[in-house]
Amino acid sequence: MPVIPSGDLEKSLRFWITGLGLIADREMRQDGLLVGCMVHNDTMFFWLNQRAGEQIPSAYEGIRFYWTPDDLFAMRQHLQQLGYEVSPIENRDYGQTEFFLTDDDGYSHCFGIATNELPFK
Repeated sequence: MPVIPSGDLEKSLRFWITGLGLIADREMRQDGLLVGCMVHNDTMFFWLNQRAGEQIPSAYEGIRFYWTPDDLFAMRQHLQQLGYEVSPIENRDYGQTEFFLTDDDGYSHCFGIATNELPFK
């Protein structure tokens, strides 16, 4: 199970739950502060925990995520409405149509589907 460090779990959960629609449970708290929890859906599970030390270490490559939403356009609009800065949707020469965002912890998220699976709009 991937463990994802976070500088501010409460703030990060907005992306994971409200943005991506995952469920949070198994909260761990220390002195009332959220220091860890599980986020998941039916097929994947992540453990989020409070990052030790500096917020985002310098020269940190980080973790990258690739998501394949059912509706790429609706997902982009949803995340944009939540205030996340999303890239334009682009058709890539390798057959994927994608957009990107960087979350509050500095992690890169790519959202894409096979270009030939795009609905006609």
